[in-house]
Amino acid sequence: MGAMKNSSNEYLVITGAYWVFTLTDGALRMLILLHLHELGMGPLAIASLFLFYEFFGVLTNVAGGWLGARFGLKTTLFFGLALQIAACFGLTVDPSRLSIFRLTLIQSMSGVAKDLTKMSAKSYVKLVVPAHDRHGLMRWVAILTGSKNTLKGLGFFLGAFLMEGLGFAGACQLMAGALMLALIFATTMLPRAPGRASAKPKLDSLWSRDLRINWLAAARFFLFGSRDIWFVLALPVFLAQTLGWSREGVGAFLALWIIGYGVVQASTPGWIRNARKAEEAPDGGSLIFWTGILILPLAALAAAIANGHATGGVLASGLALFGVIFAVNSALHSYLIVDYAKSDNVSRDVGFYYAANAAGRLVGTLLSGWLYQAGGLGRRGLLTCMAASMIFVLGSWLCLPSLRRAERSESANTPS
Repeated sequence: MGAMKNSSNEYLVITGAYWVFTLTDGALRMLILLHLHELGMGPLAIASLFLFYEFFGVLTNVAGGWLGARFGLKTTLFFGLALQIAACFGLTVDPSRLSIFRLTLIQSMSGVAKDLTKMSAKSYVKLVVPAHDRHGLMRWVAILTGSKNTLKGLGFFLGAFLMEGLGFAGACQLMAGALMLALIFATTMLPRAPGRASAKPKLDSLWSRDLRINWLAAARFFLFGSRDIWFVLALPVFLAQTLGWSREGVGAFLALWIIGYGVVQASTPGWIRNARKAEEAPDGGSLIFWTGILILPLAALAAAIANGHATGGVLASGLALFGVIFAVNSALHSYLIVDYAKSDNVSRDVGFYYAANAAGRLVGTLLSGWLYQAGGLGRRGLLTCMAASMIFVLGSWLCLPSLRRAERSESANTPS
């Protein structure tokens, strides 16, 4: 009982550090966006700077998973927070000295920091929840994932507020101070090497040999690509340039969407449990259903755009429905990867999986800018991105029957 209590306390510490990081990460992103906007950069140019953020996320998740298994989750959490502190301090200069190269470098550092911290926090859930409490596992994963996205949305507002009240450099100094407190607290309270594998992992173990994790990672790649193809760039540019929304209005709308998205993620366990028998935990079959219906709001939005009915209200309604279904999918994915991961190498499995997530976001961001322009911008450009998004949803769904077969095979080979 005492060991379980200690593990729970450790999880609260690492989750609290993750919350501080997420809040400051959203604020930092908004600060950089506002600064680039003041420099007169257009949306396409700004989005291109964030490609490195996603690119380094792919590398970091793979390498970070190995580091966590080799040295423990406390080490990866420490480096994640330390890198974000360095990124914030790197911005505490006269804004006129913030060159594009420097901002790109700092964004890349922040991307590495984000993925090290996220991987550490999500992997830790596996160490806290009893092995056979699958409902408890999903509940804690959903709370962590949902709260992260809610805080990220709040961070957008925090960034704008801090820039208005403290200025660019002052806001970054305050965030660096908050992160330093989180770092000191986590370093003091956590044990020496939680999550370290019993045997030293070799470099050839970076890739998962579990077919369930491989198919889930492939489905995750297409799932997050399907969102970012139209959400990251095409949608905000369309709202601003075609529908005439102010930049502040677009930013606030997307921030509120992310907050709502996080709330739905956190409440997903209740939805799923009411829809299934109480004793059953979600599995790949749940994803087959929820991924399949994700195409419905996309098809409805595409039809509205094609018929000239792409008003702000229609897009907001369609985006809300898409967000609810996507959030449930994301929460199920996040639960399943932690459930599938081996306790002795949890960070390696989780890191490999989230590398696929980062790769999907990277490809989605690239395609979002390219397809929006190639499609002719405006309504036609957004429609092109929506069509590509539906193709990616189909790609994610096609991975899931193989995931179910891998689940059955694993279950058959596991001693009862």
